Amino acid sequence: MVGRMRAATTLGLLLATSCLAVMPDDAAAAPWNKRELRARQQARAAAAAAAAQAAATGTASPDATPSDAASTAATTTGTASVEAVATPDASSDQAASAKKAKAAKERAAKDAREKAAREKVTREKIARDQAAAAKVAKPAPVRPAPPARPGAPQVVPIALDAAQGEAPHAAPVPTEGTQTVQSITIDGAQRLESDTILSYIRMHVGDRYTQASADQVLKDLYATELFSDVQLRNDNGAVVIQVKENPVVNRIILEGNKRLKEDKILPEIKLAARQIFTRSKVRADVTRIIELYKRQGRFAASVEPKMVMLDQNRVDIVFEITEGPKSKVRQINIIGNHVFSATQLRTEMVTKQSRSFRLFSSGTSYDPDRLAFDQQKLRQFYLTNGYADFRVVSAIAELTPDKRDFIVTYVVEEGKRYKFGNVKVESQLRDFDGEQLAKKLAIKKGEFYNAKAVEDTVDTLTETAGSFGYAFADVRPDFQRNKDDLTMSVTFRIAEAPRVYVERIDVNGNTLTEDKVIRREFRLSEGDAFNSYQIKRSSNRIKSLGYFQEKFEVEQKPGSAPDRINLEANVEEKPTGQLQLSAGFSSLESFIFQASIQQNNFRGRGQTIGTSLDYSRYTRAVQVSFTEPYLADRNVSLGVDVYRRDTSSFNYYNTNRNTTYKQATTGFQVRAGVPLTEYSSLIGRYTFNYDDVSLDKSTYYINNTCSIYLAGRYLCDAIGKRTSSIIGLSYVFDNRDNRLRPTKGSNFMLGGDFSGLGGTTKYVRASVSGGHYMALGHGFIFSLRGEGGAIHALASRSNDPTVDSVRLTDRFFLGEPQIRGFDIRGVGPRVLRKFYTGYNPSSGNGGTLTTDRNSWVDDAIGGKYYYLGHAEVEIPLGSGARELGLRPSVFVDAGAVFGVARPSTSGTTILYLDAVTGKYTTSASASNGTANSIAQKFEETYVGDSPKPRVSIGFGVNWNSPFGPFRIDVAKALTKVYGDDTKTFSFNVGTQF
Repeated sequence: MVGRMRAATTLGLLLATSCLAVMPDDAAAAPWNKRELRARQQARAAAAAAAAQAAATGTASPDATPSDAASTAATTTGTASVEAVATPDASSDQAASAKKAKAAKERAAKDAREKAAREKVTREKIARDQAAAAKVAKPAPVRPAPPARPGAPQVVPIALDAAQGEAPHAAPVPTEGTQTVQSITIDGAQRLESDTILSYIRMHVGDRYTQASADQVLKDLYATELFSDVQLRNDNGAVVIQVKENPVVNRIILEGNKRLKEDKILPEIKLAARQIFTRSKVRADVTRIIELYKRQGRFAASVEPKMVMLDQNRVDIVFEITEGPKSKVRQINIIGNHVFSATQLRTEMVTKQSRSFRLFSSGTSYDPDRLAFDQQKLRQFYLTNGYADFRVVSAIAELTPDKRDFIVTYVVEEGKRYKFGNVKVESQLRDFDGEQLAKKLAIKKGEFYNAKAVEDTVDTLTETAGSFGYAFADVRPDFQRNKDDLTMSVTFRIAEAPRVYVERIDVNGNTLTEDKVIRREFRLSEGDAFNSYQIKRSSNRIKSLGYFQEKFEVEQKPGSAPDRINLEANVEEKPTGQLQLSAGFSSLESFIFQASIQQNNFRGRGQTIGTSLDYSRYTRAVQVSFTEPYLADRNVSLGVDVYRRDTSSFNYYNTNRNTTYKQATTGFQVRAGVPLTEYSSLIGRYTFNYDDVSLDKSTYYINNTCSIYLAGRYLCDAIGKRTSSIIGLSYVFDNRDNRLRPTKGSNFMLGGDFSGLGGTTKYVRASVSGGHYMALGHGFIFSLRGEGGAIHALASRSNDPTVDSVRLTDRFFLGEPQIRGFDIRGVGPRVLRKFYTGYNPSSGNGGTLTTDRNSWVDDAIGGKYYYLGHAEVEIPLGSGARELGLRPSVFVDAGAVFGVARPSTSGTTILYLDAVTGKYTTSASASNGTANSIAQKFEETYVGDSPKPRVSIGFGVNWNSPFGPFRIDVAKALTKVYGDDTKTFSFNVGTQF
């Protein structure tokens, strides 16, 4: 901005003072440097010492002045020590001399006290005057800078290498006679009053004018940091002090900052509008800005401060920032390692070497804090592998000459490898037997020493003690190192501690959720004995609600007595409503759209209410549901679902998609659940469905009868209206640490349904599912899940063996999303109808079957049995990816659906177009004897009924995006059966509110 308005010069700061010395009479003033000033100060100190000694001996000349003494000291010794003039020995004067010395000492002490009091008053007054002086100038807005114009203000770089406020010195005072200050005049003041300036100095009218007093005036005024220049002259006792006040800051301007925005930098700048400008403040602000960039890894950043001179003694302060590139770690060198390679050790570090394949990694940036953390990681790695004497000798980070990258070098000493010696437990708690505890520890004598195993053992013993009510149990490992046989014996000492009881449970941070929703998840009540296991279980149950932050933990605080403890649930509520949208493509259904809206914490009472909508060319469904987890504040859940589902199937005739059948299901379900134990519950349900399966009579009926040639026997068998009255019961076990994103634990469900309590359908159905989750270390999470089911009809529908007793609408179907790598209902028994092309249009002879699957009629007919399994590993990412909510995983899916009666198929069939009615028929001639034209020729086959597992492998990514949860999967089918419909890519997206 300012750089574009005017050229920046390299002049020094204007307030680097151009000082003039005090000029006695008409003598010209001469400048003095700091070395000369220090010499004069030393000379005056020497003169003062000589005068004191002379006064003590009574031989000092009464006309001698400090200047005379200074001159004598400077010319005879050149040091701060001056020899006293010798006097005749007179014993009668000794008493008088001692008395004078004592009086001089008392006067000096009094003068020192008065000086300290005056300096305190001066400092307070300076602070008040700075604030008052700053109010005179009115600052302009911070942005934007004024455009360039003729006669624009001058831009001056601010030199930071010169110190602010170093006072010049006055010229020597003439030695002839004694000068008395007759008057003191202030010249050049604009904002400050003359009386105010006079209050800062120690020179007063009537004082003797000396070189020391003149220099002190300059020092006093520069110490206030209110002036950029001060000149003093003496005209026979008429002292004139010429001042030039420091400018007032008009505004602060930043230029060149792109990586760090103004809202990050401006709070670090202490110099502000309407403050008095000083170089020391600018220097401190530059340091703070550079430090900000160093925290971002930009060590080549530089800041050049400039000021724009304005009228009315105002300035704009401009910080021109050159951000420079982000400093990377070019190389990590490790010296002294012999057991483990440098490559292996570098994998243990958080900091990584900058390479092209780590383009998006945040670990390649240099960070001093990360460097210290890497030293701990190295030490932890060696201690975990038994090297108890390992240490990092030095860690040096060198900036390359171009200031772009760092080279980090570690010097290490590995030491010898130790094994565990004797492992003991000594307990002072009456409920613990040390010998029995030692037998159950994970670490054993003879194993290689592992510091992590020792730490885990301490945690295990502490948690065990906590489960018995000892909340503040102190477990300390005592190590006995034997360097001769390289063993490390460990004794775990459990100190005596009182049993602790819960005094109070506090819930904080919940603005929407009612207290009772959180409190009912606690496994402890006020007054109960403390139990660390129950505390952990309470934390997991509250996290599983899904209403609060993922890293929630119940905090423990000391109570009013040593045996009392307070529990605090400090929650941070997150959106519990969910709007989910998903879309996909299928060769069977083309475009698929699903939407659902659900509130999992309705009115803050923990209730769930929602509705969902599915729409595609195959399925249309709508459902409304409500769940009360604690009916009448009792541990009994109650839920109701009301739904309508319309399902359609399609065929292709002449490459046109046509509806084959429609199924409309209207029904409701009522369910209730009661807990059996902490982890298991029993859920009962009642379902009533009304189903209507129909076909288009104008298309698939011949002589008012469903044609097996047009629709297929399996579809003709499904036609009709029926009711289902189903009662079911399920046993559920779940000890996962988090139901939404589990990292450990298991779940299991065994259920059964009976249809026949009224209605027209009769069957029994059984299902089972389960899963196990475990942490593999380093953030990897492994899950193994499986499920299966079977259905058996209680009544036969027909004596025809090609008609299965279980209706089409009651069977199991398998495909996306249950098994990835396959399309919706893409696995299992199905009837394929393939069409001929190139046949004789008159006779129907010849022709070839089309190989384009999209032109086939693919009707999945389901099965009576199915199984499905998943093995998945969630892969951890860096901190940056975790903050974005990215959770990738690799998986293997396997499953099959099978076991249905083989339907009757028509084989190779020719359909004609009736010349009279215009409808499809199997007759070659119309009712009037006219020959019908051939409409199509096809072959119908039954495939896919096999229990052989279909296996797919792939990877997917869960992303908690700003607009909601997003899931994408890419899978490849490894094994399949002829007729299965595969699919490689699928995605799902939703949002929360």
